[in-house]
Formats: sequence, C-alpha cells, structure tokens
Amino acid sequence: MRSRKHAQTRPSPVPVALLLIDVLTTFQFPDGDAILRGALAMRDALVKLKARARAAGVPVLYVNDNFGDWRSEREVLMGRCLEAKGGQFVRPLLPDSEDYFVLKPLHSAFYMTPLEVLLRHLEVETLILTGLTSNSCITVTAHDANMRGFNIYIPPDCSCARNPEEHSQALAQLEAMTGASLQRSASIKIPNLVRPSRRPQRA
Repeated sequence: MRSRKHAQTRPSPVPVALLLIDVLTTFQFPDGDAILRGALAMRDALVKLKARARAAGVPVLYVNDNFGDWRSEREVLMGRCLEAKGGQFVRPLLPDSEDYFVLKPLHSAFYMTPLEVLLRHLEVETLILTGLTSNSCITVTAHDANMRGFNIYIPPDCSCARNPEEHSQALAQLEAMTGASLQRSASIKIPNLVRPSRRPQRA
C-alpha cells in the first residue's frame, strides 16, 4: 500500500493534450534536408499552437527519439540538436520545465514508453498530434492512439513530410482510417476541447 507521504500528486484534469513528436532532431539522416525545409515552413504555426495550448492550461508532451543513446538526458539531447543544422527549427520549440518529456525507442510515441500511463494519469481523452513526420512517426502514433480510444486532431500546418505530396497523402489516409480531424491549427478551438466532455462510445 502506498503511503500518504509518497502518494502521487495529480494535476487538475484537462481532457486534451498537445504532443510534439520528434521536434528535437539533428536532421542528420537520409532526406534530412528535405524534411528540414518542411519543418521550417511549419515551425511558426507550431510555436503559436504550443503557446495557445499553454495559455489554455493544456499539457504539452514532447515525445522524442533517443537516437539510440539510452544514457542521454534531455539537456544533452537539446544541446546536440541546437548545434546541428536544424538548430533554427529546434530553438523556438525547446521544452521547458512545465512540459512533459518522454523518450521513445522506435516510431510510435506509445511503443515501449510510459506515454499511455501518463495520459491516463492526466485524464486525457483527445490528442493533438504535431511534429515529424506525418507519414512516419505521426502515422504510427495516430493508429496506436486510435486503438486506445483517443480522439485525434492532426493540424496539417503543424507537421510535414519529405514533400507536400507525401504529407497530403499521409494525412488523407489518417483521416480515413483513424477518424482524425485535420483542422488547421488556428481553427482548433482549444477552449472547447478543454471543457469536460463524455468520450463518445466506440463501436
């Protein structure tokens, strides 16, 4: 039995969370230059969306690759990314002390990570998925989120792929297969999502 001294503190529940997937990166991988161009094009929209989420009291969760370095800490990872060619993308999106940070070993934000436990602890029902890339890690994460019963928003202007065609194709597939809402970030009414709601029954 857990003692009162070590009982977990639970923040006020907010039924929506913003996920930033793999935004801390060096872009030093195949097709990194192409993805960096898309990332820079959507960076400002993502910065604004995070600010709106923070203002509404929505938890912001960074879920990031560990680059195969299991001993790496968040600050080391951030420093490595800032020194790389993608520093101009990473710098305005750095996590701070109010953000949550989860390392993942593979593509999905859920696979072998504590993300689901954290989301249940926060009583989250709806996820806003953003980051890199729409046809890879966001796709796998969206399917995993859908299987777990989360409602999903994927603003098209807050993620990217190697080119606009791949991006559009990936989002269209996710809309069809997971029921994701593809509203642009400025159109997402965050205060409406924050109001307590009953999760719709799934068939």
